[in-house]
Amino acid sequence: MASVNVDRDECISCGACWSTCPEVFEENDDDGLCQVVQEYQVDGDPSEGEIPDDLEDCAADAADSCPVEIIHVG
Repeated sequence: MASVNVDRDECISCGACWSTCPEVFEENDDDGLCQVVQEYQVDGDPSEGEIPDDLEDCAADAADSCPVEIIHVG
C-alpha cells in the first residue's frame, strides 16, 4: 500500500487530479475540493488515504498534474 495526502486547504478545485486519476481522487460534494475516494480514505479523513500499489503511478501522475502541488504520494 502507498500513502497519499492532499493539502485540501490549498486546493483550487481545478479538477486536474480527479481527471487524471479518478480511481484515487474525486471532488468533494460539499466543498468542491479534492479528496481521496472514500474507499481508500484513512479513518474517514478525505485528505489522507492508503492506496494499492498498482494505483501509485496513477496517483503520482495526478500529483504531477496539480498546479498548486498539494498532492503527496508515497
